[in-house]
Amino acid sequence: MKHVILGNGPTGVVAAETLRSAAPGDEIVMVGCEAEPPYSRMAIPYLLEGNIDERGTYLRKTDTHFDELKVRQKRGKATAIDTAAKRITFSDGSNESYDKLLIATGSHPVRPPIPGVELPQVQTCWTLEDARAIAKLAAPGSRVLQLGAGFIGCIIMEALAKRGVNLTVVEMGDRMVPRMMTPKAGGMIKTWVEEKGIRVVTGASVQRIDPAGANNAGGIGAAIKSVVQSITGGGAGKATDAVTVTLSTGEKIECDLVIAAAGVRPNVDFLKDTAVDIGNGVRVDASMRTGVADVFAAGDVAEGPDFFTGEGMVSAIQPNAADQGRIAALGMAGRTVELPGVLAINVLDTLGLISVSFGQWWGEKAEAGGSGVELADEALWKYLSLQFKGDVLIGATAIGRTDQVGVLRGLIQNRTPLGKWKDVLMENPTRFVDAYIATSQPVSIAA
Repeated sequence: MKHVILGNGPTGVVAAETLRSAAPGDEIVMVGCEAEPPYSRMAIPYLLEGNIDERGTYLRKTDTHFDELKVRQKRGKATAIDTAAKRITFSDGSNESYDKLLIATGSHPVRPPIPGVELPQVQTCWTLEDARAIAKLAAPGSRVLQLGAGFIGCIIMEALAKRGVNLTVVEMGDRMVPRMMTPKAGGMIKTWVEEKGIRVVTGASVQRIDPAGANNAGGIGAAIKSVVQSITGGGAGKATDAVTVTLSTGEKIECDLVIAAAGVRPNVDFLKDTAVDIGNGVRVDASMRTGVADVFAAGDVAEGPDFFTGEGMVSAIQPNAADQGRIAALGMAGRTVELPGVLAINVLDTLGLISVSFGQWWGEKAEAGGSGVELADEALWKYLSLQFKGDVLIGATAIGRTDQVGVLRGLIQNRTPLGKWKDVLMENPTRFVDAYIATSQPVSIAA
């Protein structure tokens, strides 16, 4: 039996290792499209901070790890799949046959359709190659504008701040991390970040990016720049030039580097002529099987059943990627294993302020049985939101509470009926640990 794994990120690596354990005699091929060994994209900010070197991003620390597992590594980018013939075609013209296929191709950063987004001063932060380019431009004191303040954007923001740059963050939403934080929580994070010396502009978008002075081509500024360039050898469009970013508010900001952190999209283009069903990602069931025989998908590219609704959901976080890779590998080895559903789990450290959200943190409509409670102490940077459907906790958001927040995840994942404890939590949401103990061991604590 020959297994091919497209993708060598956390999903692919865990899948390859699980397959080798479950199918000791099978052939395994793991394909990656970058020159470096398998590495974690989530470690790139730590590289930019200087906490680790490039080897510190590698998912496995010995050079012979995959050789010892008899996992053949191939460098290539899939361009087409013939699912009837069970054959993959790569950009270099090579082919690879398979008996079982795992699509673990992950995602790619979105470059918004903004004039000037292709200038060399505009970078994404997704690959080690990106990190090298950013390190050259993000020197202490340099002017940096970051487009996007979502989960990934906040992680990148912290790395940039630690490099000592002069940073402005622009977010289209009305708050920071709008896809994982309630309005109140996202606003608190914004205030925290601004107090750390970072400017945050919400409710605004970037309209265009121009070489600095481009709108003043006939003015004295352009003449001076021309003289400087003739002396230094610089030229328009080179990465040493500044750019001017125009916001939807009309404000113009001059900067040396623009980081595009506007989200990611699954890598699915090579599947367009196949029978593989594509929604927001590759649609899979609870066993990570697609609708095509012997084809599985897992990780950031996969759209699996939501834990609560059963509807398709892409969860682009590393723990989910590893879990799905493991389940898919066991299925490829002939075992029947299912995940209980994709549960949204977000944990974020924003310049020292810890925030988390679990499950349906945004809540449920009242007519569907939803209710919630919110408690904020902005002076102490504490926040807690609990969301219920009936007497079951379905979502939670917290800031500044690092102790025992895993209990909230447990209550949500176990779908624990809270009974009278739901009313207690509506009155005092901080008693969630008591509620967990009482509903797990009902005679131990009285409400």
